[in-house]
Amino acid sequence: MAGHKGQVVGYVRVSAADQNEARQLEALGAVDRLFSEKVSGKNRDDRVQLQQMLIYVRDGDTVRVKSPDRLARSTTDLLALVEELKTKGVALEFIDNPALNTDTPQGEFMLTVLAAIAQLERKTIRERQAEGIVIAKRKGVYDRVPKLSAEQVELARERIAEGVPKAKVARDLDVSRQTLYAALNGSGKYAEVS
Repeated sequence: MAGHKGQVVGYVRVSAADQNEARQLEALGAVDRLFSEKVSGKNRDDRVQLQQMLIYVRDGDTVRVKSPDRLARSTTDLLALVEELKTKGVALEFIDNPALNTDTPQGEFMLTVLAAIAQLERKTIRERQAEGIVIAKRKGVYDRVPKLSAEQVELARERIAEGVPKAKVARDLDVSRQTLYAALNGSGKYAEVS
């Protein structure tokens, strides 16, 4: 993968909690060009040095980082960066995690496994969201508005107090008896109304 004049490009990132980059620099050893990030940005866009490094690297270069967490904030972030560098013909080397180096068959395999895990995570999150919506709908949380207005509920109370059967009141209001009972008890969607 390495071209004839490939450079070794170092990338270090110090978090707000640990402003000491000496350990990372020592681990990296001699590099042709160093990009050093001082911010603890959660967002890739906050990390100016990372962006500059991605623009700087050329086919045949190797990006050397102490560990994956210095480069990426999540598995998904890491995989996106690996893919971006791979497209440019740039290898990625992790001092602390050589098993993830992109220029080895083991590294390729490990990253494939990571990609599968990240995909599973995203799928699980989506499924949980979908389940949550189904449960919420079942509980009636997602129903847009209560079928009866506060005025109608008040009117129903008055009629029932006058002795009109609840079944008739419900029929007249064109709602089910359950809806009427919920409205009268101030339960479910009617908790806020009554």
